[in-house]
Amino acid sequence: MTKSELIDAIAQKSSLTKARAEVIVNCIFETMCDALQRGDGIEIRGFGSFTVRPYKPYAGRNPRTGEPVQVPAKRLPFFRVGKELRLLVDESRHFDISGGADDDDPGDELDPPSEVDD
Repeated sequence: MTKSELIDAIAQKSSLTKARAEVIVNCIFETMCDALQRGDGIEIRGFGSFTVRPYKPYAGRNPRTGEPVQVPAKRLPFFRVGKELRLLVDESRHFDISGGADDDDPGDELDPPSEVDD
C-alpha cells in the first residue's frame, strides 16, 4: 500500500475529502518523524512500536573495490511488530503471496515454458 492508497482508503472509510485525508496522514507522519528525531519512542497498541537504535562506528569494506571504509556512528529507526498485527498477518497464510511461482498473475502467460529433455 502506498501513501496515496492510504489516503484514498481513509477518505473512503471516513467520508472525508481526499484533500482532508491527505492533511491528516501528513500530520500523523510528521508528528511521528518529529518524535523519532527527538529520540522518543512511538507505541501504537495492536500495531507495533517504533524506537531509535544507536549503532556504533565500525570498519566496513567498499563492495566494489574491497577497500576498508570507516562507517560513522548512526541512529536508525527500528520497528517492532505488535502481537495483534503479527497474529493477524500470520493467520492470512491461506492467501497467496504475490510474486511467487504459484502466483496466478496474467503476466505468467508471457513467461516461456520450461522445456525438459527426456
